[in-house]
Amino acid sequence: MSASVAWAVLCGVVLGVGLWSLVSLTPRLRKPRLRDRVAPYVLDVSAEARAFVQRRSTDPVPVLGTLFTPLFERLTQLLSSLLGGAEITERRLRQSGSAWTIRQFRSQQAVWTVLGFASGIGLAIAAPTVRQAPLVVQLAVPVFFGIGAALSRDWLLQRAARRRVGRISSELPTVLEFLTLSLSAGEGILDSLRRVSATSSGELSREFAGVVADVRTGLPLAPALQALSRRIQLPSLTRCVDQVTGALERGSPLAEVLRAQAQDAREESKRGLLEAAGRKEVAMLVPVVFLILPLTVVFAIYPGIFVLQSGF
Repeated sequence: MSASVAWAVLCGVVLGVGLWSLVSLTPRLRKPRLRDRVAPYVLDVSAEARAFVQRRSTDPVPVLGTLFTPLFERLTQLLSSLLGGAEITERRLRQSGSAWTIRQFRSQQAVWTVLGFASGIGLAIAAPTVRQAPLVVQLAVPVFFGIGAALSRDWLLQRAARRRVGRISSELPTVLEFLTLSLSAGEGILDSLRRVSATSSGELSREFAGVVADVRTGLPLAPALQALSRRIQLPSLTRCVDQVTGALERGSPLAEVLRAQAQDAREESKRGLLEAAGRKEVAMLVPVVFLILPLTVVFAIYPGIFVLQSGF
């Protein structure tokens, strides 16, 4: 098979799968059946309903999910065992604010792995330097690309979780002071949380909006706050929640507790800024030592060397 025929077959397969995926994503015009409407509401009590919904759910691409479901299952299990268990991934998903389940994330990670593997195969076919390399190198390129794609998706999740936790940490002192003002004005803790979640637009206010929604559905306030601290796992927020729940149990004034927690959060934020400044100061030495200092030496010495060479 010549290279042109191989490229034609590859492009035809990609075009066919793409068109099939677009057709499968179009909404169905037929009327939904009774079991399609009832099954999502009885998932917690019916194993048949869970199997039916899972059979119909073929994320992230319907066609690829239908064709390669066994392969995706094996690949997602392998990724889970190599890149961390379900607990670590679930914690990162919650910290990043994503509504995805672990299954959905692993499915997307499997798709990234397959696409990276396919990109490696395309590079091995198209690049002349790779084609002239030994067979071991040609086989290692797709594997390297696939592993790199899977690790890249996991790294992006870690980065999103780290950034969102950092934003929550920076918002915590301001939100606590706002809660303190509301409590000092005579509002209750639930009304203060509702006011904060309604008037602000930060990440922490969105989390408090979820707490308010949980309380409205019947969950007590203390378990809702504890669920928030377990979901975010930020030490300063966890200490604040522990102090608030303890004050609710003992009947202590919440305004003083929140004021002290806000001051502690401010001090911790200052310490974090000083530590970041120290790390940045060390990092700034790299361009100074390896770029600016050599150029300074060159500009200082080269004119003298040129004059000496010209004079003699």
